[in-house]
Amino acid sequence: MAEAHQAVAFQFTITPEGIDLQLSYQALNQIYLSGVRSWKKRVSRVRNSLIKGVYPASPSSWLFVAIGILATMYMQSDPSMGLITKIQQHLPLRYTTFCSCSCFYVAYAQGQTMVSALVFSTLLWLSLILALRFCLKLLLSYHQWMFEKHGRMSNTTKVWVPLVRLLSSRKPLLYSYQSSLPHLPVPAIQDTVSRYLESVRPLLTDPEFKRMSDLANEFESNLGNRLQRYLKLKALWATNYVSDWWEEYVYLRSRGPIMVNSNYYGMDFLYVTPTSVQAARAGNTITALLLYRRKVNREELNRVPGTVIPLCAAQCERMFNTTRTPGVETDVLQHWLDSEFVAVYHRGRYFRLWVYRAGRLLSPREIEDQIQRILDDASPPLPGEEKLGALTAGDRIPWAQMRKQYFSSGVNKRSLDIIERAAFFVTLDDEEQGMRGDDPEGNLDRYAKSLLHGKCYDRWFDKSFSVVIYKNGKSGLNAEHSWADAPTVAHLWEYTLATDAFQLGYTEDGHCKGDVEPSLPQPQRLVWNIPAEVGISSLAVAQALADDVDCHVFPFREFGKGRIKKCRVSPDAFIQISLQLAYYRDRGGFCLTYEASMTRLFREGRTETVRSCSNESCAFITALESGEECRRLFQLASERHQNLYRMAMTGAGIDRHLFCLYVVSKYLGVESPFLKEVLSEPWRLSTSQTPVQQMNLFDLKNHPDFISLGGGFGPVADDGYGVSYIIVGEDMVNFHVSSKYSCSQTVSNVSVSWSSETSHTVVGNHIYTRQYSQAF
Repeated sequence: MAEAHQAVAFQFTITPEGIDLQLSYQALNQIYLSGVRSWKKRVSRVRNSLIKGVYPASPSSWLFVAIGILATMYMQSDPSMGLITKIQQHLPLRYTTFCSCSCFYVAYAQGQTMVSALVFSTLLWLSLILALRFCLKLLLSYHQWMFEKHGRMSNTTKVWVPLVRLLSSRKPLLYSYQSSLPHLPVPAIQDTVSRYLESVRPLLTDPEFKRMSDLANEFESNLGNRLQRYLKLKALWATNYVSDWWEEYVYLRSRGPIMVNSNYYGMDFLYVTPTSVQAARAGNTITALLLYRRKVNREELNRVPGTVIPLCAAQCERMFNTTRTPGVETDVLQHWLDSEFVAVYHRGRYFRLWVYRAGRLLSPREIEDQIQRILDDASPPLPGEEKLGALTAGDRIPWAQMRKQYFSSGVNKRSLDIIERAAFFVTLDDEEQGMRGDDPEGNLDRYAKSLLHGKCYDRWFDKSFSVVIYKNGKSGLNAEHSWADAPTVAHLWEYTLATDAFQLGYTEDGHCKGDVEPSLPQPQRLVWNIPAEVGISSLAVAQALADDVDCHVFPFREFGKGRIKKCRVSPDAFIQISLQLAYYRDRGGFCLTYEASMTRLFREGRTETVRSCSNESCAFITALESGEECRRLFQLASERHQNLYRMAMTGAGIDRHLFCLYVVSKYLGVESPFLKEVLSEPWRLSTSQTPVQQMNLFDLKNHPDFISLGGGFGPVADDGYGVSYIIVGEDMVNFHVSSKYSCSQTVSNVSVSWSSETSHTVVGNHIYTRQYSQAF
């Protein structure tokens, strides 16, 4: 227990001669330096609050306003048109109370005038800030630029771009734009119903479509308007009329396992492993993540390079020091302002690893040394400890009951608090993963399944994210979904991988750089007092779910967005139409298709659904299968998809509006057959594009081997597919496809084969037809 003695700042013993007080000056120094770090963070938060509170102005602009007002008054002019005099009359102190001679009266009067002028300057300055912020919000509410064709900018947009750049010319902090972002608008109910009917037309027969149209028209003319009034009232009051309900009812109130069903994963580089030393890779990865947290705390992260429009950064607030705690009816997201340690799992044991010492962040080599101590620790797990993490992988109600029964007090509560309050969770895995050996395709599939669910007990699925470091140096992460969406986590992971490989680096023998302080305390082993059978039932549920998941990772190298763009087609539209065709060939029909788009152009925006199976895409696929000439149909389908995506991004989507109307109906206790049927429709093809190169940390052209594999997620429907794809560089697209073995109609590997063949079919048809027409 040497580390426990080092944590005590003083000791005393009572002897016959009196009290013998022994001070540990080293421990007192640690306490002092930790306090200095905490106060520095408080001062930094106050400073940032001031800077972002007056954005797009600056705190120093007050001085220019005050000097301007005082200079004008010095020239015997009143820029306030009498307001300074009125302010002077209402000051609490009057010269008659204190002044009896004329010289004092003159000096006091001048002082009163000065104070009144400064008060007026401050009010004028605040008014100008509000006016600038209002103008910026109006400018950011303009979205027509998104619907203009490439290279054909309207005059309005030509004026709009320099105005936005002018008002946002000051370098912003991470949250500077939050108060200037527009609120998500509530679409007209007739527009949403009309778009919905259009989206399901290719999926329904004529009698089915007539029935759905009748339900929709009845809803629109009766109950819908009542629900819409309540929703508009919420939109006036709330920052975002969707996000809080979406977080609560879609994520936190779900009582099934979050493993596979909600959590998603991110992978390491495809071709490169910076080091094969597990402890070293962990040291650099943990350091890079903590450097990112420092940037978040200091609000030093900026918008995506090369863009004019800011995005909402609210999701960054709960990235670290956050956990999801279970409840019987609903879970709760808990967030702490700071944490100086991470939780580590290895061979069934849990450890607390301090990453700060005397107020400073440990060097990568010091963290590597601490990780190596954990790897070398041969102590066995305590009873019930090894598979404790299965509680977070199973159903939520049993986990909530177990938490109340065994973890509400004593040593179990203290150990659980350490895990939940940790900056993040780290698993040191004994397996080796990655594209390696004689079966690279099968190894990638196993790599994906390992990150998605692992052994069902060696991840802590409730943490905001868990990092996995494998025995051969490969890494990855598993992220909980309720606090943020994939682009936010992808930004974090991209920074981590690039910082690890290009900034921190390794020595020639694969170890981290830096010096090691010899007096660092040992990582603290967590102690538990729980029955061995705790978590067994949750593990059985989680294991059955994990065994049912089929994952396939497919790097498509034949061509990429470079060749697609030569066809003057959106790469995302091209891939979505390819997936539609692949599903049609696999299942012999069309299905309701979900593509996630972001709504972070609005304050606290999260996602909206793009219903990418449209009349136009179905017409193209039908024509392609029948051998007809279909270049025009393909162009119409791709343009339609782009338009649907833009509408979703700009608040004119379908599903979030209908979802919120359904929530209002539940609060009012009324039933809507239309809403009930809409929200019960299965998404048999759920898709998402993972963004890449959100930060200019390295040039992919000069380092082509450092290609990221992206990440994936589990299938949304039991009889459907989950497809994630990442467009890498100009010549590659990575696919992650998931399905369930229990469904005889879905096979992930076959689906990807269809997708590969389909991509060749679509791009071949389009390019060759284009070349054929140009030849004439």
